[in-house]
Amino acid sequence: MIQKAENTHELSGPELVALLTNDACEEELAAAADRVRSTYIGEAVHLRGLIEFSNICRQNCMYCGLRRDNKQIERYRLSEMEIIDFARKAKGYGYKTVVMQSGEDSYFSIEIMTRIVREIKKMDLAITLSIGEKSYAEYKAYREAGADRYLLRIETTDKNLYERMDPGMSFANRIRCLKDLKSLGYEVGTGCLIGLPGQTVSSLADDLLFFKAIDADMVGIGPFIPNKDTPLWGSKGGTFAMSRRFVALLRLLLPDANIPATTAMETLNPNARIIVLQSGANVVMPNVTEGEYRRKYALYPGKICVADTPAQCRSCMGGKIAEIGRHVSRDKGFRRNRVVF
Repeated sequence: MIQKAENTHELSGPELVALLTNDACEEELAAAADRVRSTYIGEAVHLRGLIEFSNICRQNCMYCGLRRDNKQIERYRLSEMEIIDFARKAKGYGYKTVVMQSGEDSYFSIEIMTRIVREIKKMDLAITLSIGEKSYAEYKAYREAGADRYLLRIETTDKNLYERMDPGMSFANRIRCLKDLKSLGYEVGTGCLIGLPGQTVSSLADDLLFFKAIDADMVGIGPFIPNKDTPLWGSKGGTFAMSRRFVALLRLLLPDANIPATTAMETLNPNARIIVLQSGANVVMPNVTEGEYRRKYALYPGKICVADTPAQCRSCMGGKIAEIGRHVSRDKGFRRNRVVF
């Protein structure tokens, strides 16, 4: 099955389930994914500077520390000038892309967001937005202002599980958003959580097939890590091993997609990002937000590097990438082959 995936980039649902549940084949699976990554992507690792500009959110997702009903979190919102200043500093650290991420904060109107995007675009940076569900008109305005990519994780393709985990939200609307983004010419990123309560391995296989079907340009996944300030505190959570196998299968199915080694994985394994870079991933998103904001963007407990400066994060990650014989990309890391669905 691994050989088939490496050669054809196709697997069935039952084959994916078999590989996701087979601990013994994990290293072989990772090695195959790394070979595919090397063939299709090369040895460059794309670094994307993450700006977490607001932890205020109108949604109430059961797993997320930013959820509306969490009264324990210290809320914050950066000003336009602070956001633009962080982007300017990211440019100074050598980043070619900034990822602007927040909760679904209604304060940031079309006018405000497009003004910020236009100012950052003047710096010759690629811009990824990760700000949740919006209307077609909003997505269109951001795109026309200069946004290049949009990250909107599906979290799970199991409709019943999705609507249980995301109360008040519609699975159909999430799909609508992804289709709108593709139709507008964004590079579209999505992804899922590994280990949600009630999630099955068959459901994870369906997630993989969904990402393949929509030809996602970027897929970010991470283990579910229970947060004490959410209703899912006390749940088991996801594992690093399953997350790693999922990444490897992503690379085999989507050979030229951008796949990040996510920070959440390193909460479970101190060397996770490097291990995952050697298991098919090709992107890392170091945090360029400064000061107390890092701590306050509390999606999950145990978040790494909250006390580090952006300069330390950039230097640390660059050194680790060099140690495994790879190099930091000198371009903006756009995907080469893209399909509109």
